[in-house]
This record gives sequence, structure tokens and C-alpha cells, in this order.
Amino acid sequence: MLFFERIRNLREDNDITQKEISEYLFCDQSLYSKYERGLRAVPVEVIIKLAHYYGTSTDYILGLTDRKAPYQ
Repeated sequence: MLFFERIRNLREDNDITQKEISEYLFCDQSLYSKYERGLRAVPVEVIIKLAHYYGTSTDYILGLTDRKAPYQ
């Protein structure tokens, strides 16, 4: 699964709007939409914030593992 599909699925699985997550990330909804569509590179800081927000690992978000649980 591609990175941008993973962040979209995490958001949708948690019933969160793009506006809500963009407010958490302190960015415009249009910028976050571009992240989800793969039109903009996502800064490392944003990936880390998303991992904390969803309670998962950055490896899961990046598609390096299918294990959702964060590392101990």
C-alpha cells in the first residue's frame, strides 16, 4: 500500500475529516489533501505527528510494515 493511501485510510477509519487533521497539523486543508493524493511530499515532522495522533508507528504510515501497533 502506498503512503498516501495509508494516511487516507487511517483518517477515514477513524472518522476524521481532512479539516480536523489539518487543524491538528497546523496546515491548510488543501495542503493536507495534496498529501493524501500524493501531490506533495510530506515532511518528516508531519509523519511523526500523524503516527502519534493515530497511535501507530511511522513505519506503518510509510508502508514498511502492516503492523499497526507502535513499537515498544
